[in-house]
Amino acid sequence: MSPVLSLLDLALIAPGQSARESLAASVALAQAAERGGYRRVWYAEHHNMASIASSATSVVIGHVAAQTDTIRLGSGGIMLPNHSPLVIAEQFSTLETLFPGRIDLGLGRAPGTDQTTMLALRRDPSSADSFPQDVLELRAYLEGKSLRGVRVVPHADGVVPLYILGSSLFGAQLAAQLGLPYAFASHFAPDALHRAVEVYRDTFKPSDQLAEPYVIAGVNVFAAEDHDDAVEQQAIAQRSRTRMMLSQGRSSPVDFTDAEIDAFLVSPNGRNLAAMAQYTAAGTPAEVRAYLEDFAASAQADELILAHHTMRPDDRVRSVELTAGAMADALR
Repeated sequence: MSPVLSLLDLALIAPGQSARESLAASVALAQAAERGGYRRVWYAEHHNMASIASSATSVVIGHVAAQTDTIRLGSGGIMLPNHSPLVIAEQFSTLETLFPGRIDLGLGRAPGTDQTTMLALRRDPSSADSFPQDVLELRAYLEGKSLRGVRVVPHADGVVPLYILGSSLFGAQLAAQLGLPYAFASHFAPDALHRAVEVYRDTFKPSDQLAEPYVIAGVNVFAAEDHDDAVEQQAIAQRSRTRMMLSQGRSSPVDFTDAEIDAFLVSPNGRNLAAMAQYTAAGTPAEVRAYLEDFAASAQADELILAHHTMRPDDRVRSVELTAGAMADALR
């Protein structure tokens, strides 16, 4: 059986594009995913990255939800150690109240940023250690429980489902222990995918939310009518991503030529960065479908969350449309 498809959107700010234009493009992308039958769109919490506009993740979710009708919207993810569980429970309970039956809450424990910005977020470097306890506290608030006399207001009538995000065995073990769905960030951290899924499935304990293990795996997609066009879109996106990562912690972005970036990516120092995009489908709709079906089977994934990260917004929408058409029998 073909996997369910969903969408990961970083609200990319392309060169020469404003953040407002980027967020408008995210609305158009979610609308295309909804038309195509994708199950959900998730937005990631990243901070101090000039090319990503989804830092205020819950605000972006609400903005897109107001301009779509049926598709689920959520976080992929909220970096919980950056926040108090109560604040996130209030935000997502409010979203569920406004858009009932359409809100997801994916949770991660990384800072989603650099060390300096982490401190600006008032995050204690050791806060990730309490992630399991914070997840339990958050879940209790969302279930309407009072902790130390504190409740979430408004409390949504519907359930906000939780998902554990990860790229290591820690997240797999926690998701299995809590009986929650597990989403693996294989679109940029591929190394532990198969082992993490194996651990999750082998140690899963049923919960009120989930009776059986459920795996979501991330994969990059560049779909175009022409194979060479798709491959070129992939190359452009890889260069842009490399520039962004090399610019981390600098006062201004690096200004390397395309040739210099390409040379770096095949150098000993650059190969690890290039390998982050190991799981990428690039080509015609038929080629993309074949790749995604093989990847889902290999990863034992029930659902794929696709990162259509070509730089031009129109190309992203077209990639979503072409993939939806190719995988039509997978979308339900």
